[in-house]
Amino acid sequence: MGTSNKNFEAEIISMESSLQRYAYTLTLDSDDAKDLVQETYYKALNNQDKFDSQTNLKAWLYTIMKNTFINDYRRRVKKQAIFNKDVQEFVINSRPAEANPESDFNFKELTVMVNSLEPEFRIPFQMHDSGYKYQEIADELGLHLGIVKSRIHFSRQKLIEKLKH
Repeated sequence: MGTSNKNFEAEIISMESSLQRYAYTLTLDSDDAKDLVQETYYKALNNQDKFDSQTNLKAWLYTIMKNTFINDYRRRVKKQAIFNKDVQEFVINSRPAEANPESDFNFKELTVMVNSLEPEFRIPFQMHDSGYKYQEIADELGLHLGIVKSRIHFSRQKLIEKLKH
């Protein structure tokens, strides 16, 4: 078992560049892609006994990666939904005490920033902000899922840059 263990490790490590590319297509972020590859290695090594040598190793690793990404995404969305609900309730319940000209100005300024984005970026961003899922946005706008994700990511980056100034 010791040598087959080493062979297995060597084989999955030899696939790092293709795993990295696939992870990037899922995450659209190089740091997140690296984390996803590491998580895939970890799960593959922990589940090596479940790997059937007649199965395509690369396909098996891609399946682990895809499932890990989907499960992490669902976990983040659920956590975000809970957080957003709590924040919305806080804002609604504390609005009279918190409302002031400065907070109204900040909200208006942020709205102007979002509205200044080009329509092809603003619309997917606003839909996502309103609670649409990536796939729902893609279907509604007739775009590929990857394009929707990259446009939302680009919009966030652009807004962050505008907020820094």
